[in-house]
Amino acid sequence: MTSVENSGKAKLKTGFTTGTSATAAAKAAFLSIINQKKINEVEVKLPKGSFIKIPIHVCNFQKEESHCSVIKDGGDDPDVTHGAEIVVDLVLTEKIDQIEIDGGEGVGIVTKPGLGLEINKPAINPVPKKMINENLREVAEKFLKNRGIRVIISVPKGRELGPKTDNPRIGILHGISILGTSGIVIPFSTASYAASIRQNLDVAVAMGNDVVVLTTGGRSEDFAKKIIDLPDHCFVQMGDFSGYTIQQCSKKNISKACVVGFIGKLAKMAAGVKQTHVKGSKIDMKFLGEIAQQCGAKDSIIHEIHQANTARHVQEIIKENNIAGFFDKICEQVYNHMRKHSEQMISLEVIMFDFDGEILARKSK
Repeated sequence: MTSVENSGKAKLKTGFTTGTSATAAAKAAFLSIINQKKINEVEVKLPKGSFIKIPIHVCNFQKEESHCSVIKDGGDDPDVTHGAEIVVDLVLTEKIDQIEIDGGEGVGIVTKPGLGLEINKPAINPVPKKMINENLREVAEKFLKNRGIRVIISVPKGRELGPKTDNPRIGILHGISILGTSGIVIPFSTASYAASIRQNLDVAVAMGNDVVVLTTGGRSEDFAKKIIDLPDHCFVQMGDFSGYTIQQCSKKNISKACVVGFIGKLAKMAAGVKQTHVKGSKIDMKFLGEIAQQCGAKDSIIHEIHQANTARHVQEIIKENNIAGFFDKICEQVYNHMRKHSEQMISLEVIMFDFDGEILARKSK
């Protein structure tokens, strides 16, 4: 694997996608049939023309069929598919010059529109399909003048891994997706998360929904589902990307967004922070002290807020001292900033939960 710099510090190892894994397994499977020998490593051509060497985990072959696999490597940015075995069963066919690509056990099935994939078909994205096709043709273009190839991709633990991804939310069931646009995984890149947000919104729109719930994580989503009756695909985990997500809602003509979270993320959003990762921005205790002051808090309480360790600690101080209107003002500020980020295009509601799922405040027009 290659490495990339992380803010001038330690080098981080890149990984490769499930699509690259499947391509490598397919290429090894084809080569093992052609050469009638075990393949230990293959060089895969990536979408932009560069090459990457991929080790082959399993390689079994006969005269006209083979079974090969690759262990997916997420590098230093592993996700739930890191370490998963991506399997290809390849068989020669009589369909001259045709390469058929299908999904087997553990590859998810598409059940909702908006993904650019055919409904009731395996969740194998166009770029991995193109990679497989191009890599196989480069190996033996002449061979395909007489025979065809059928490639079946499977993931033995795919059914187990699928629910740990966003797949169930966007209507991909019973497994994982075979993904990848560049073929490699860049460590700690925000690109994949941003892509998942856009994809989630696309599914909601394609399903005819123009109201979405933007949550800061799984826990706030669970609480939101108890009070908001919408299909699963309408709940979007925006994580730290509040500004980006509401801008995407505007671009995709979402009419209303309900923004849901706890005091930590909402306090940052109230202060105007668009990217709220803990490493990228800190809770502004001075800002929270000013809000408490506006609500009539005594100087001693404001000083206590300034010295607080966390936003949750501030929440406890506010509740212990019965500072009325504090949480409402945070929600109001979040509302104002998110409206601004959406260029006043999106109707909004902001809900703040406590850590037991009780509503502390909510703001809408």
